[in-house]
Amino acid sequence: MATTTSDDLRARRKAAADNCERWLSLRRVSVPDRLKQLAEVATDDKTDIYGSGGDVAALEQEVAELLGKPAAVFLPTGIMAQQSVLRVYADRAGTSRVAVHGLSHLLVHELNALEEVHHLRIERLTSQPRQPRPDELAAIPGKLAAVTLELPLRDAGFVLPSWDELVVFAESCAERGVPLHLDGARLWESTPYLEHSLAEIAALASTVYVSFYKVLGGVSGAALAGPEDVIAEVRRWQRRLGGNLFSLFPYAVSAREGLRTVLPVMGDLHQRAVELSMALQSEGFRVFPEPPHSNSFRVYAPRAAEAIELSAVERMETTRESICGRWQPADVPGWSWVELVVTPATLEWQVDEIAKAFGELLTR
Repeated sequence: MATTTSDDLRARRKAAADNCERWLSLRRVSVPDRLKQLAEVATDDKTDIYGSGGDVAALEQEVAELLGKPAAVFLPTGIMAQQSVLRVYADRAGTSRVAVHGLSHLLVHELNALEEVHHLRIERLTSQPRQPRPDELAAIPGKLAAVTLELPLRDAGFVLPSWDELVVFAESCAERGVPLHLDGARLWESTPYLEHSLAEIAALASTVYVSFYKVLGGVSGAALAGPEDVIAEVRRWQRRLGGNLFSLFPYAVSAREGLRTVLPVMGDLHQRAVELSMALQSEGFRVFPEPPHSNSFRVYAPRAAEAIELSAVERMETTRESICGRWQPADVPGWSWVELVVTPATLEWQVDEIAKAFGELLTR
């Protein structure tokens, strides 16, 4: 009997995904159809030039208003946005030291860019799978250029602090006289759990980064909001880092559409995530956090990653339904985990239907 290698399984997953007709999280749309959608929802007949004017300017104003900040700038990537603002803070403070969670996207997924490109010195608040505490900030001696918080912290399982914990941490930064920067790639999804508006959350920090291509469904792109003088300096770094594309209007148009159509249903997405977490546990899975802090959470299965991944791919091949990403080995031997992100596409499925589909992965 021939064995299935991990490379073979990846190739099968990709081929099966290309043939899917139904998606639980991210619906695939052909490039021509996506371009037609953007043309239909564009509201400004003038394009931007090097990021100035048109839908880009309109988007920047909308983001600044949503986050309650004086100004905002649209950038092609969140990596560029956060590198730029932390470099601005470091240059202003006269120190290269920035405090970051050890599981932050800044450290885990960006090829050490903060140190390699900007020569920043990273001070880890903690590497535990939770949000950092004020005492951990206090334990870092000396002058800091900035402190960052990722809300929610994806690589810890999309965990958020409570509102009171967030307020206390922000106050600790203010008392120390160091700017707090929010890595808010998924900040849009955090308001139901924190039970405060985007502007109220953003008011606790000096600057805020948000992303548009995740649950909002944008083509790509990010925004950074904050004081006018900081944003003006970030624009200069955007230029230095090659982020001033001749036109950014496809990204801006799709981002504005996401703000109009997806942002208003964040409460529904979080509620569906809570309902799904309960239903999946009844099928023999475990979830973290329990209940979910946002529309995204981890699902743990009492089955080895290789076995359940094979079941997931086989199910996708036979049903043409995509219900999950690739399963990963968990810390507990014989267990595995996957991220589940609830999007508007998920609302088209019944909760018991989703639970049954996942349950099949434990038995086939």
